[in-house]
Amino acid sequence: MQRWVLDLGNTRLKIAPLQANGEAGESIALEHRGADMAALAARLPPEMEVAYLASVTDEALRVGLLDVLAARCQRISLARTQRRWGDLRIAYADPARLGVDRFLAMIAARAHAARVEHEPVLVCGVGTALTLDLIDAQGQHLGGRIAPSPTVMRQALNRQVAQLPACGGSYVEFAVDTPDALASGCVGAALGLIQRSLADAGSRLGTAPALYLHGGGGEELRSLLPQARWSPRLVLEGLAQWAAIEKPA
Repeated sequence: MQRWVLDLGNTRLKIAPLQANGEAGESIALEHRGADMAALAARLPPEMEVAYLASVTDEALRVGLLDVLAARCQRISLARTQRRWGDLRIAYADPARLGVDRFLAMIAARAHAARVEHEPVLVCGVGTALTLDLIDAQGQHLGGRIAPSPTVMRQALNRQVAQLPACGGSYVEFAVDTPDALASGCVGAALGLIQRSLADAGSRLGTAPALYLHGGGGEELRSLLPQARWSPRLVLEGLAQWAAIEKPA
């Protein structure tokens, strides 16, 4: 039996074992949208010593996974956003209103930044939502932004106008067909928000922050943001750090 970290998002469950050094081992991502919980459970380890869970999805799915884990875990620990974590200080007046995935990604990005003399960082997660969080060199969270991801933009347009496809097309600067125009517009909107945030952060801090990019939708933006540090496991890395000092209830 081992200790495991699990990140339950809106479309995927990411899971990794905790290694002896406290870091997250090799991870897998399981699609759960539309999947039967029994089918999802069949792909999980049959026994776990401890499961550390971060969840930002709906209550019914979270409870369903907790029921599955309760049958095979000695202990389950739910990660929660905290006002302070080491020198990281959350800007929200009520930290519980900040998604735990954003909190954990900031923990991991801050740890990466500590290796470069505590440089400021802008953490960008691209999943169902696109989130941005700015942290200065002293660890103060300065706030963030939330917007629809390019995927959700496409889906919303398709629901309103059926002839606009929900997927397909490629990013180009000026498209000459509808699928490319949709891809370019929705991806371009995300890029514009990220680039505006980088510019605003640079003006505010007097130096450009390091951009950390993570999330299932980040791959689509990665090649268009050459300055970004691609960190697809950032939430699991932060959860592993949280687990390292989490105390049993």
